[in-house]
Amino acid sequence: MPSAQSVQVRAIIEEQVTPLFKGLSDVAAVRQLWEVLAARSAPAPDEIKWEPVTAGSVPCEWIHGSAPQGKQAVIYLHGGGYFFGSVRTFRDLIGRLSIASGVWVLAPDYRLAPEHPFPAALDNVLDVYRWLLDTGIESRDVAIAGDSAGGGLAVATMLALRDDGERLPAAAVLLSPWTDLTCTGDSCKSRAESDPLLTREALVTAAARYLAGADPTSGLASPIYADLRGLPPLLVHVGSDEILLNDATRLVERARAAEVDAELQVWEGMWHDFQRQAGFGVTESQESIDIIGAFIKKRLG
Repeated sequence: MPSAQSVQVRAIIEEQVTPLFKGLSDVAAVRQLWEVLAARSAPAPDEIKWEPVTAGSVPCEWIHGSAPQGKQAVIYLHGGGYFFGSVRTFRDLIGRLSIASGVWVLAPDYRLAPEHPFPAALDNVLDVYRWLLDTGIESRDVAIAGDSAGGGLAVATMLALRDDGERLPAAAVLLSPWTDLTCTGDSCKSRAESDPLLTREALVTAAARYLAGADPTSGLASPIYADLRGLPPLLVHVGSDEILLNDATRLVERARAAEVDAELQVWEGMWHDFQRQAGFGVTESQESIDIIGAFIKKRLG
């Protein structure tokens, strides 16, 4: 049963955010609205710090709590349908993940569509990962994580590394991952009324911007259609009320069929990227972050 605080926060989202976000399709307008909404978010904990760094040619930030930098790292890929969002607008969530795991997080501002369509974002993340290993951090001491489009991008990154015969990270964490750019999962229909943030129409539009004519069933664009053999352990968290529910459940099913260690947790009554509301006291949001932190500690331990 959803917590009382989650019910209150969801009501605010549905009253103040849903009418704005679901009605927008213009790239500039969505980007501007996202900046406004991010500015209204709860302030990040004081112990969260960030430091700019260029990884290869990609602008990034090291985001972390008070723990000193060690020989472990998480690469975090923000969501935003591949066409909006930035590291800055996800600092609170990323910082909380760093605090929960005790590991510094390297977050790239990968290139966005439509100015930079597929596979520009993937190429950026591959460059960041290779740069990180070149600093002396071992692949066994790296986890990769992401939400929404960033979750799909995290899986695509591992697939590209595997196919190129490169070392894979030790584990991956996926929050409400968008893994099917054909947007054909059953939950696109069955959760259409319960999802306060996303619509299938918006996903289709975002996919078209990112793909720019590329095959939506390509495994590097839609990991749900890829051979997932050889991937490291996965932890997947998703809300029960979001249209991307089946993107998560089908990915886990395919991963398990490919003998990948994949854990799935469906959060009852939760919406897309609900972890972002941890600063508003949503119990489930912080619980999810704490579980993710424990998973990263275990897998990088």
